[in-house]
Amino acid sequence: MSSTAPLPVTRTRVVIVGAGPAGLTVANLLRTAGVDCVLLEAESREFIEQRPRAGFMEEWAVRALARRGLADRLLERAGTQGEFEFRFDGERHTMRTAELSGRRHFVYPQPLLVTDLVASYVDRAGGEVRFGVREVALHGIDSDRPAVSYTDPVTGARHRIEGDFIAGCDGARGVSRAAVPDGRAVLTRHDHGVAWLALLAEAPASADGVIFGIHERGFGAHMARSDRVTRYYLQVAPGEDAGNWSHDRVWDELRVRLAADGSPPLAEGPLIEKVVLDMHNYVVEPMVFGRLHLAGDAAHLVAPIAAKGMNLAINDALLLGDALIAHYQGDDSGLAGYSEACLRRVWQYLEFSQWLSCVLHGASSGDRFRAGTARARLRRLLGSESAAKAFAGLYMGEEADL
Repeated sequence: MSSTAPLPVTRTRVVIVGAGPAGLTVANLLRTAGVDCVLLEAESREFIEQRPRAGFMEEWAVRALARRGLADRLLERAGTQGEFEFRFDGERHTMRTAELSGRRHFVYPQPLLVTDLVASYVDRAGGEVRFGVREVALHGIDSDRPAVSYTDPVTGARHRIEGDFIAGCDGARGVSRAAVPDGRAVLTRHDHGVAWLALLAEAPASADGVIFGIHERGFGAHMARSDRVTRYYLQVAPGEDAGNWSHDRVWDELRVRLAADGSPPLAEGPLIEKVVLDMHNYVVEPMVFGRLHLAGDAAHLVAPIAAKGMNLAINDALLLGDALIAHYQGDDSGLAGYSEACLRRVWQYLEFSQWLSCVLHGASSGDRFRAGTARARLRRLLGSESAAKAFAGLYMGEEADL
């Protein structure tokens, strides 16, 4: 009669699942404060340092990372933006958001931030990450000794890590949110009814900042990323196949949707990414289940309409990291208020994203009411200083004392 050998067990204080901006920020904060943690990531280090993702960081987030010594390279290398253009009816309308709000956007693609945070945690601080783990599972989230098990990608052996807390930072498709028992969470979802074809072009930017093209054929956007790569978006039908969009078709449509009198021609180049993104949001409430704390896209997904996702992930991570550190110093108020504190900003950003979606997609909706109200919002925004200041404050991001 054979017996099953017990799994090798590692003991730590905090098990972090997912090495995106949220998980890596939590790991860095804990490591600096001397709180033991282990970080698990399903992909390789090389993969997460190259995976295309968001590129806009709000100034409060950059300042908060800088105060914790996590933004040195960011501050050296990132560009900043303080205005953007609406283009519609063949005209250009500039929104001077920095002048209106007193804040800037930092342009720093997520792979660069992830690279910096991995280097800080692993190379400089000696933090532990187990990359490429498979078949990750969470256990005992309601107990005082929750655990995470996984399969080693090299040996095929199962391992178990026990801790005091689990930080679930593994994104929308990760195992952390799926580990929440039925009936314990309220999942709220909103579908914008459109999709975007997300494009990366090996081409210099055709403008200094962001262009939002509002057109009856669909929304189009230009976003500078670096001196040789530019992000573009095209509104397409939900479920559209990216393979239907050839190089010529993409550039023809971008020229139409971003056209405006006096604007320079678009700088074309090879398309190195074409992905269709359905525009939807969801929120998990609460964000805490026993000893499991969700952060980032594991807890809330915000469509990239207003470029808020990475900033919300950083907000969650800073609050969670600080709360865990305070717990080990005898103060549990941060953990008790973690979900509520995160969700205040989440809902504020979701509301703004929905408002902006109505503006950007109204003209192409085929609905005269939606098109008319969207145009009315634009007229008010462009004709009222108070409306412009309120918009700029939300677009550039709420201040945060982190």
